[in-house]
Amino acid sequence: MTRVLGGVAVAVIAATPGLAGGIERTTQSAQVLFEKGNYAEFSVASVKPTLDGEDVLDNEISNVTDRYGLASAALKFNINETLDAAIIFDKPFGADVKYRYDGVLPFQPALLDGTSAYANTSAITGLLKYKFNENFSAYGGIRAQQAYGEITLGGAAYGPFSGYNVELDRDQAFGYVAGVAYERPDIAMRIAFTYNSEIEHNMDTTESGALPFLNGTSKTKVKTPESFNLEFQSGIAADTLLFGSIRHVKHSQFRLDPELFVAQVPGGLIDLNDTTTYRLGIGRKFNEKWSGAITLAYEDADDKLVSPLAPSTGFKQISIGATYKATPMLELSGGISYTMVGDANPETGTPDTARAEFDNNDVVGIGFKVAYRF
Repeated sequence: MTRVLGGVAVAVIAATPGLAGGIERTTQSAQVLFEKGNYAEFSVASVKPTLDGEDVLDNEISNVTDRYGLASAALKFNINETLDAAIIFDKPFGADVKYRYDGVLPFQPALLDGTSAYANTSAITGLLKYKFNENFSAYGGIRAQQAYGEITLGGAAYGPFSGYNVELDRDQAFGYVAGVAYERPDIAMRIAFTYNSEIEHNMDTTESGALPFLNGTSKTKVKTPESFNLEFQSGIAADTLLFGSIRHVKHSQFRLDPELFVAQVPGGLIDLNDTTTYRLGIGRKFNEKWSGAITLAYEDADDKLVSPLAPSTGFKQISIGATYKATPMLELSGGISYTMVGDANPETGTPDTARAEFDNNDVVGIGFKVAYRF
């Protein structure tokens, strides 16, 4: 029955909205460790966010994001009756935002035109799971993560800091994963708790701007946030599975404080709120070849005053996935999701001052996965 979840995994990958929930793009799940036997999977997804708005002077802001792709892969090995291992590749965090104005009204400044942020991470995680008995297991491992990025502040809302740019060179750092699980195989029940540690990067930094004291090089510490995953599933009828998760991410740990900039603006470049995301779904095996699932997700909207570099707060989402068992060893899965992202007001200054309004926006994702058992 647990193989019903094949389509769900793709739906989750396709569904993850890169601008909701701070900077996360994957859920960093360790559930591949619970696949039976030896197992390999490869997933790809295409995500198309639409984030339009207007500034407080009624200038139209066209979509500040572009379509982006995601790829992930995992290998899981059954070492013996009590020990399993897995290697996972994913791109857990990212951002790609650029403010583009459709036109500026006469005698009105463009408040955020040219503001942009690009961030990219990739990670390889090695995991081991030890099974104490039929019911209890523990797992953990090491994550190696590479990250880099660039931010530009543009528009009249930033005053003399408009045109400021910071480049953060590629850096590699390490974190860890730890978790425990309880299972009841007779009813396909599993409850798993996973902790992903924060990862601190120490990045070579180049700052530049119109003001002379904003030009120079230094080192900047940047932390990607820790997270807590509670994932569960249980059979509720023949060939029917109820599943879900609660994920909490400490996005407030993600600080970007370049030395020269924070000497003038102590608040730094980015200020994000922690998020908690809830998912609940039902999977159904229709016959020996086909299974499917539908998932609902919700993330509560926080303060509508947000960083211009993450112009949304909270979301509601529906995902549909299906799996085709082509052979006893090969499974093909596909998924599609639709996400309504929460309204938000990008702000700058101290005290926080709303500079724009983003509302009625959405994200569409599609994904595909190939899984092979050997």
